[in-house]
Amino acid sequence: MKQGRWITSLVLAAMLATVALPAAQAVAAPRKSAAATATASPKKKSYAFRQFTGVVSALDASSLTVEKTGKQAKTMVFSRKDGMKTTGELVKDARVTVYWREDGGRPVAHKVVVKEAPLTATR
Repeated sequence: MKQGRWITSLVLAAMLATVALPAAQAVAAPRKSAAATATASPKKKSYAFRQFTGVVSALDASSLTVEKTGKQAKTMVFSRKDGMKTTGELVKDARVTVYWREDGGRPVAHKVVVKEAPLTATR
């Protein structure tokens, strides 16, 4: 019988611990006010380059327009960064990959890689 009382008291203590522990943590945890949440630092920006691959549809001295076709067709207009690097000849209808970052809410192209046309088999 002594074992039964011991097990019962152990089970009762375990149940009380599972109920009391979260309640104690909730009381001890500081609450954030609305002002504290509003002054929290904004998300850190990612300074990594993003990529966009497609075909050049328009090209001028200050901007570059690239179109992606397929199921998720999309067109992006990039501003050209001063000193933008270009690999290959950048012309209209060339397939390119643009490495860009957002600057002031606008996409800015930092590097453009022109994809070579695939070699076709001749017979």
